[in-house]
Amino acid sequence: MTGYSLSKRIFDVSLVLLTAPLTLPLGLVVSGLVLLKEGRPLFFAARRAGHHCVEFKALKFRTMRTGHGEIGGVSGGHKSDLISPFSARLRKLRLDELPQLLNVLRGEMSLIGPRPTDPRYVALFPELYAKIYETKPGLTGLATLHMHRFEDRILGACRTAEETEQVYCRRCIPRKARFDLIYSDYIRKNGAFCFDIAILFRTLRFIIGAKTKS
Repeated sequence: MTGYSLSKRIFDVSLVLLTAPLTLPLGLVVSGLVLLKEGRPLFFAARRAGHHCVEFKALKFRTMRTGHGEIGGVSGGHKSDLISPFSARLRKLRLDELPQLLNVLRGEMSLIGPRPTDPRYVALFPELYAKIYETKPGLTGLATLHMHRFEDRILGACRTAEETEQVYCRRCIPRKARFDLIYSDYIRKNGAFCFDIAILFRTLRFIIGAKTKS
């Protein structure tokens, strides 16, 4: 572990623990609401590729209705009937990803970095993701900030799983990868926390803005 990686790990764990008096009660409230409105199970463990493309289980609050079998891939318009208005709001506010703070504590994720992806896309673009995941994946990152609305808009217009998959691979992955590689290159060359902190604050502004608009 390099000096920067160790410092970032200390930063991640310290910030998660320092904010626990806020995030733990929030997580309990969200858990109660999910249980009340959606029932069990509360959580969903998604197979994801992480640091050096090693697979792990990313934790989330469940936001899709059960009883429809295993439905993989990214979420497009074809899944809209499986997501209730309550769950859609959780997703918009990124509250469904609160359990991933446990992934951060376990060292599988960082607070800032490229988002972990479904291993199927790593298999389709192995060289690309090998470069991206030289950096540990994060709860939020540069691609998240710049691509979130774009991705929601174009995937939301897809009406079949096949169309969603094609649009995601053709239009989303290349654009997200550019931002992820910009981040990875910057961190590798500079190893500075100012970039991470700027991304973290912009993410908070984004979430607060989404809350006030909804």
